[in-house]
Amino acid sequence: MNLRGIVDKMKAPFDKGQKLEKLYPAFNAFETFLFVPNHTSKTGAHIRDGIDLKRVMITVIIALLPALFYGIYNTGYQYLYQTGEEFTVLDAVIHGSYKILPMIAVSYIVGLGIEFAFAVFRGHQVNEGYLVTGLLIPMIMPVDIPLWMVAISVAFAVLIGKEAFGGTGMNILNPALTARAFAFFAYPTYMSGNQVWVSEASNVDGVSGETILGMLAAGGSTDQFSMMDMFIGSIPGSIAETSTLMVLIGAFILIYTGVGSWRIMVGSVIGAALTGMLFNLWGANELMSFDWYNHIIVGGFAFGVVFMATDPVSAAQTLKGKWIYGVLVGVFCILIRVFNPAYPEGVMLAILLMNVFAPTIDHYVIDASIKRREKRLNSKLKMA
Repeated sequence: MNLRGIVDKMKAPFDKGQKLEKLYPAFNAFETFLFVPNHTSKTGAHIRDGIDLKRVMITVIIALLPALFYGIYNTGYQYLYQTGEEFTVLDAVIHGSYKILPMIAVSYIVGLGIEFAFAVFRGHQVNEGYLVTGLLIPMIMPVDIPLWMVAISVAFAVLIGKEAFGGTGMNILNPALTARAFAFFAYPTYMSGNQVWVSEASNVDGVSGETILGMLAAGGSTDQFSMMDMFIGSIPGSIAETSTLMVLIGAFILIYTGVGSWRIMVGSVIGAALTGMLFNLWGANELMSFDWYNHIIVGGFAFGVVFMATDPVSAAQTLKGKWIYGVLVGVFCILIRVFNPAYPEGVMLAILLMNVFAPTIDHYVIDASIKRREKRLNSKLKMA
């Protein structure tokens, strides 16, 4: 018996009228994860395609893997390098896996548990959106954040940030950033400072976890890091946000498959670059003097722009709106970095702020388009 036959046999107790009928949404999630949904259109005009939301989410997960794998390595590298011990790549990967894989497991167990509970309670299919959110949340957290804080942050993001608005497709804020924002304001000592970005930095003497942006905010120098270090990502930071190179690989996958909006990505880079250039002319402090191109490759800017600013639910929907939305994300990210020394990493707050204003941007873009068309129509009527 092939896999399809095994799944069909397992499905019988979950069918309508059977004893496990109420748990059908949970089984359906498992089935459609393995196979394209077996739905056939009977009437009307439809596009027949094997791509559904789960396949889109899996594409995003594939795009995230380069940054995740490098983040696992870099977590171990930062710790072992600063302790002065001799180590191999395998040693770094083992240490990073030991730290990061439990966070991913907790994120999926808690998040999917809540999603399954809501699906069974409401009697609808399991929302697929958490396939990506469950991986994103650990990737943007500090490495040593306690697992129970990850669990509470996930629960807050799913319950308040998504299910309260109706589930996947209805949320106004990016769920992963909602989790990080909750953790940042609820547990600030575990989400900021100089001892949270490198594994065991608070427990081992001689290990410093200060990020580049943190050093600049404190008026320090970053001469120990080259531009290539910043681009490749061999620097302290959130688990998977440090490597712009790995993020660019993910961006290529998203753009090539049509899943991610290149307009938002390019617009964000333009906004950040122009704002950084203006501050470079001023140069009143270290963050203002920091080269504009370095602003783009350090911190969580690249990761946030590629994987979270482009969220199709919480981002702008119109073509012109995506440009406006992207540019403003870049502008506000640099503004927050420069003028908020308590939180030099500004991409999270910039994206969440623009999530709130995305519907307004689309409204005025559509309204302006309607007025232009009315004007052209009236002009033609007068000529006729």
